[in-house]
Amino acid sequence: MKFTCLSKGGGFHFSPCHMLNVSGFRILLDCPLDLSSLALFSPVPVAHQAHESLDTDSVIRKKQKIEKTLDANDLVHAEPWYKTVKNLHLWDASFIDVVLISSPMGMLGLPFLTRTRDFSAKIYVTEASARIGQLLMEDLVSMHMELRQFYGPEDSCFPQWMRWEELEVLPSELRKIALGKDCEELGAWMPLYSAVDVKDCMRKVQTLKYAEEACYNGTLIVKAFSSGLEIGTCNWTINGPKKNIAYISSSIFVSMHAMDFDFLGLRGNDLIIYSDFSSLDKNMENDDTYFDPVTSSSGRDDVSNLEEMAASLLKDDESAEEIEKLVFICACALDSVRVGGSVLVPIDRLGVVLCLLEQMSLLLESSSLKVPIYIISSVAEELLAFTNIIPEWVCKQRQEKLFSGEPLFAHVKLIKERKIHVFPAVHSPELLTNWQEPCVVFCPNWSLRLGPVVHLLRHWCSDPNSLLVLESGVDADIALLPFKPMAMKVLQCSFLSGLSLQKVQPLLKILQPKLVLFPKDLSCKIQISEANMIFLFSENETLRIPSSKESTDIDIATDLASKFRWKTFKQETITRLEGELFMDHGKHRLLSGFQPANSKQQRPLVHWGSPDVKVLLTELSKMGISGTIKQVTDDAKSEDDAKSENAAAIIDIHDPEKALIDVRETGTVIIAANENLASHIVKAVDIVLDGI
Repeated sequence: MKFTCLSKGGGFHFSPCHMLNVSGFRILLDCPLDLSSLALFSPVPVAHQAHESLDTDSVIRKKQKIEKTLDANDLVHAEPWYKTVKNLHLWDASFIDVVLISSPMGMLGLPFLTRTRDFSAKIYVTEASARIGQLLMEDLVSMHMELRQFYGPEDSCFPQWMRWEELEVLPSELRKIALGKDCEELGAWMPLYSAVDVKDCMRKVQTLKYAEEACYNGTLIVKAFSSGLEIGTCNWTINGPKKNIAYISSSIFVSMHAMDFDFLGLRGNDLIIYSDFSSLDKNMENDDTYFDPVTSSSGRDDVSNLEEMAASLLKDDESAEEIEKLVFICACALDSVRVGGSVLVPIDRLGVVLCLLEQMSLLLESSSLKVPIYIISSVAEELLAFTNIIPEWVCKQRQEKLFSGEPLFAHVKLIKERKIHVFPAVHSPELLTNWQEPCVVFCPNWSLRLGPVVHLLRHWCSDPNSLLVLESGVDADIALLPFKPMAMKVLQCSFLSGLSLQKVQPLLKILQPKLVLFPKDLSCKIQISEANMIFLFSENETLRIPSSKESTDIDIATDLASKFRWKTFKQETITRLEGELFMDHGKHRLLSGFQPANSKQQRPLVHWGSPDVKVLLTELSKMGISGTIKQVTDDAKSEDDAKSENAAAIIDIHDPEKALIDVRETGTVIIAANENLASHIVKAVDIVLDGI
């Protein structure tokens, strides 16, 4: 097995991406887009753009490569391109056999692959992730087309801003976004796919439910298990003839909206690929603590201890912290609307948005403030409707609401009561008619470069009473460049994106894998138990993982098993069977093959030992073949060896035709010009020697 980390990603919105070679099949794990790179482009601030054409000093500074404080004129004023996984474009898409998608964000780059001429891989994704991912891609295309109206189509397939002389004069912060740390990422930029590409992509997707088996080519069995991160997100198990693998993406043990992390479904696998780099983002930069699993466990491995560990992992302390964050955001929003300001929430996490809507409406209702809540997105209506018909994908608390006759999420009731208003665009006539301020607006896109957020930020950026809620991970200084000077308050907050480091070792202790693939960047922060064989991986590095199974299991049909005729050969007990070999659901199966009624017994395929030349000559004489025996003495052998029964000998056949049988310890060679004579000699050897 081979494993290559193509990208460790960048948090929730840019999931890790890997290439796995199992049983000769190449498996791509996730295909995201790095939408944070959109910060390189300007969202067309008209005033700034006009100013740039007249600002000759700005051009001179760029040519002289003088570093200065960034401003909006330094951004690229062109139709945005989109950065894919930086190393994926180096792989031949036609060689990919399977694509496994772990989250809706992990499929945003998929149309770039599926529109490739020779791409023929099987794509597996959960039903919920497929639908949400499709809506996110359609919304991305819609927002991009709106922005493209300002620029028009490119004059060529190679935009002006990608020319080296233009990239060279970019400020260092923007040049790093465009080229990467090592100037190797320019080839990852691509023009966005179309709505037609999205539809074609979805036709090639096979959707699965949680724990539903899918068999690829009769060899690999893949299953999806809930990761708890978002609705429909999952971890994967891949079972093959030589190895059982579990892939752990960013996961959360207890979720406020999605089904909890089904980590018990990942037990019993030989190899665990741990790919939750979100722990790196959350804990590595400012946290110097070291987690030692030896001191934190009792050392008992019995079943009761494993149950205790599983129960401790499911404690909802992290979930309670998330609720506190949401309450704090709502309190800050309430403070803004009380003084006449509005609140803008460009957060693209579906689960967080749904929970914020519930908390925000409750807080506004308790405060007696009549403040409208707007949701503006081209896919908002479909997305909200979808979230109320997926009980099998949400947490148990939400499912219990369904049994009591309540909607899964509160927005259904709030929309009916006209406390929440949903519109497809900021220029919708209905929105313009119903618009009132102060208000609370939820809209895409968190990059602050596309969609309704651009228009609303322009409207409120100079209002000190208004509030912008940003998610951590966004470079606020660069993201807000087109809207400066900013009088608007900015609240930047983080949400759970994966497991904490303290829970990694207990999880692996419960899963009990033989091998663990672990990020090298995290290895300095946690000590993995010596009971596990550890392989550390880094970006763009290929690891060879040994097989955990020395032999391959095979299922044999009952009628064939009744024909076993065991023989001992070189201390191994073997038998010969004739049938048809199939690969089915990751297992080899030997079934009875079609045999003609008049088929003759076939000769042995394997012999062992050397034939006794005297006995062989007797069998040949019965067939009418005459010959004489000549002893052969090697120079390296003594005369006593030459007289032994195992000495080399030659049978010289002279009737009916000339032939030669050279018998030695290493093998027997038959030399005959007549094919019929050679066939008779082979039959005589079959009689003399043991064979199968």
